[in-house]
Amino acid sequence: MARRTVTVSARTGRFVSTRAAARNPRGTVTLTVGSKASGYRNAGNGRFTSRRAAARNPGGTIKE
Repeated sequence: MARRTVTVSARTGRFVSTRAAARNPRGTVTLTVGSKASGYRNAGNGRFTSRRAAARNPGGTIKE
């Protein structure tokens, strides 16, 4: 199982980019994720999305 880190807004609970976390370190939380689930997640709402949708929006998806 691969481990990686993700950053989440402390205010909204949504995924944010590492750039946004660097700009606002007190407003974000960095989590280490080790999940058995695999696929692509929407970076805005955290829901799983299809491979085709991830290909159309590479900057807005996270591959697990």
